[in-house]
Amino acid sequence: MTTYDVVGIGNAIVDVISPADDSFLDLMGIEKGIMQLVERERGELLYGSMKERVQAPGGSVANTIAGLGTLGLATGFIGRVHDDALGRFYARSMAEDGTEFVNPPVPGGELPTSRSMIFVSPDGERSMNTYLGISSELGPDDVADEVAGQTSTLFLEGYLYDKDKGKQAFERAARLCRENGGRAGIALSDPFCVDRHRDDFRRLVKELDYVIGNEHEWESLYQTDLSAALEQASNDSGLVVCTRSGSEVILVRGEELVTVPVRRLVPVDATGAGDQFAAGFLYGYVTGQSLEVAGRMGCVAAREVITHMGARPEADLKELFRKERLI
Repeated sequence: MTTYDVVGIGNAIVDVISPADDSFLDLMGIEKGIMQLVERERGELLYGSMKERVQAPGGSVANTIAGLGTLGLATGFIGRVHDDALGRFYARSMAEDGTEFVNPPVPGGELPTSRSMIFVSPDGERSMNTYLGISSELGPDDVADEVAGQTSTLFLEGYLYDKDKGKQAFERAARLCRENGGRAGIALSDPFCVDRHRDDFRRLVKELDYVIGNEHEWESLYQTDLSAALEQASNDSGLVVCTRSGSEVILVRGEELVTVPVRRLVPVDATGAGDQFAAGFLYGYVTGQSLEVAGRMGCVAAREVITHMGARPEADLKELFRKERLI
C-alpha cells in the first residue's frame, strides 16, 4: 500500500517572471534562452530591475509534480525553503495546487528561499537567472522514509547533482523508492547539467526505470548524434523519452519505438513546456496508458502551458485529454 502516486525531489524555487526585450537582456548581460546560476548580489540586482513582476512557485520537477497534482494524483514534493515570506508562499501554493510539500519551511540560518528571475522575450523565449539560496542545502536528512518509500513513482531532478548533499538526497530517495517496489526516473535538466555530470548520469540511465530529456540533452549525454544516442540509451534504460521542440516526441522501451508528432504554435511563454510535458507523460505512465497515449498526454500538457505566462497549467488538463479522446 502506497501513500503517493508520484513524489518529486528537486529545487524549490520561486519563479519571478517579467517581460524584457533583447536590448534589455544585452544591457544586463543576460544570456538569452538558457538557465544561469547567479550569486546573491547579482540576483538582487536583477530582481530590482524587473518590471511587472509575476510571482509563482517553480523549480523544474516541482512544476511537473504540481501539474500531476492538478490532474488528481496523490503527489508529494521533497524540497527545502526558508521560513521567510517567499518560503511560506511556496509551501502554501504547492498545497493549494493539490501537492503535499512534505518538509516545513526551515527557520534560522543565513540562506533565503531560492528564486529564479525569468525574463520573457517578445518571442516567448525565457532567460532564467537562478539564485539557489537554501535549496542548495537539500540533503539526505530531508528525505523521509515514509515519503520516498511510500510512492509508486519517484521523479528526480538532474540539477540536484550540482551539490554533493543534493546528490546524496537524490540517491537515498531513489533507493528507498525502488526497495519498496516503486519506479524511479530522472529528468536530465539541461545540456550543461549533463556535461557537468555525464558519468553519473550514464550510470543512472542504467539503474533507473525511466529517463526524460530533450534531444540536446541526449546528444550531450552520449556525445554523439541523436539517432546513435537514443540507440545507446535504449540499450541502457528501461524507458527512454526524448522531446524534440516543435517536431516530435520519441519514446523507446526495449523493442518498442513510438513517435508522437508535435503540433506547432508560437509560445506566449515557453517557461515550463518541458516540465508540463513530463507531467502529462507521467500521468499516462502512472495510470497504465500505452506509450503513444502517454506521449500525446505530454504534448497536450506542454501545449497548454506555453499559451500563457507561467510554468504551471491554467486550464483543466483532464478536460483537454478528453477533447483529444485520450481518456
